[in-house]
Amino acid sequence: MTSLAERVIDGEPLDRATALELTQIEGQDNILALCAAANQVRQACCGNTVDLCSIVNVKSGSCSENCSFCAQSAHHPGEASPIYGLQSKEDILEQAKAAESAGARRFCLVSQGRGPKYAGASSTEFEQILDTVRTIISETDIKPCCALGEVTADQAQSLREAGVTRYNHNLESSEAFFPQVATTHRWQDRVETIKTLKAAGIQACTGGIMGLGESWEDRVDLALALRELEVESVPLNLLNPRSGTPLGDNQRLDPYDALKAIAIFRLLLPQQILRYAGGRESVMGELQALGLQAGINAMLVGHYLTTLGQPPEQDHALLSQLGLEGGEAPIPGTYSVAQQIP
Repeated sequence: MTSLAERVIDGEPLDRATALELTQIEGQDNILALCAAANQVRQACCGNTVDLCSIVNVKSGSCSENCSFCAQSAHHPGEASPIYGLQSKEDILEQAKAAESAGARRFCLVSQGRGPKYAGASSTEFEQILDTVRTIISETDIKPCCALGEVTADQAQSLREAGVTRYNHNLESSEAFFPQVATTHRWQDRVETIKTLKAAGIQACTGGIMGLGESWEDRVDLALALRELEVESVPLNLLNPRSGTPLGDNQRLDPYDALKAIAIFRLLLPQQILRYAGGRESVMGELQALGLQAGINAMLVGHYLTTLGQPPEQDHALLSQLGLEGGEAPIPGTYSVAQQIP
């Protein structure tokens, strides 16, 4: 495993066949050896700074899309999933300040729906969000991000001009598996949105969900698609099944399978910001620390969209225990091994 890590560090891309071989590794000790190799790559290519961000659900429920994992869909609303319209600028600003106090460096405004690209001419929600972004920038030191769905080239440019430097738009799964995830839009629609955002100079925060029922081949193909798109940040969500959704009865991912997947993602994406996202508490439990020793170098802190996270103080204590530092991780291509030398 050490030689594999060294080849990746030296710039040799891990190929699909080798990645698929790694998915066959079984047994906790062997998986932990794979994690150690991935951790070696993380340290050499990204350093010890763990990227901390927080999210807010600025508009929730009654979503037109039928994503099978999501409790906000109007097609299958989850039990006790909140429904409300766009929050006020003042309320969002207050939550941004709270996230900043909790140590987050970025704050993502997340809205349900297919996206501003399909909003009616009378809708003012996109302009309200742009105004909120500008206010957050003027009144805090936290960096606002957005996850609003599909946008046009002009809307992407407006986001960039307002100060948005990173946008979340997940692929969710491999292209082959995506019809099992949603049928109200295509996987390629998501790819085109990512390309539109990157063309406007906005970093892509693009990942997926594990535990949907996908195969190991699907997981590898998702990572390879992210590599081809040259995304900067990769959220790895671990499905926390929500009652009332089509996947509500899914078994949670085995935590060692999650660790194996994290390690393979790191070996395929050596310089990307690899983010612990939704489900890490429910799936990993007391093994959360192992993810940070398997290639992870970013975390969501605070609550998620429709579920609760653990207290930020607990996350900071975990980082300190592992000799890691919360902050803003380097984007691909900006970290040098020389930076580790005092």
